[in-house]
Amino acid sequence: MARVVVISIEGEDDLWVADLDSRTVQPLAAPKSGGLQTVADLRATGAVVTKGVNVAVVVKSTEAALSGHYDG
Repeated sequence: MARVVVISIEGEDDLWVADLDSRTVQPLAAPKSGGLQTVADLRATGAVVTKGVNVAVVVKSTEAALSGHYDG
């Protein structure tokens, strides 16, 4: 099973790739074609696109997440 996630935060333009196995997060260049470009285009209109993710929340800091807090 792939353990790589493409993520972005509402209100920001950047896309990121999180590789869970290598424990890295890197910026992703804006896609020029394909399915990921379609997703990026939808996101730009305000749509929320999820597939294969069952939890995604924004927290103020790593410390908040580690202590079990998030803005819900």
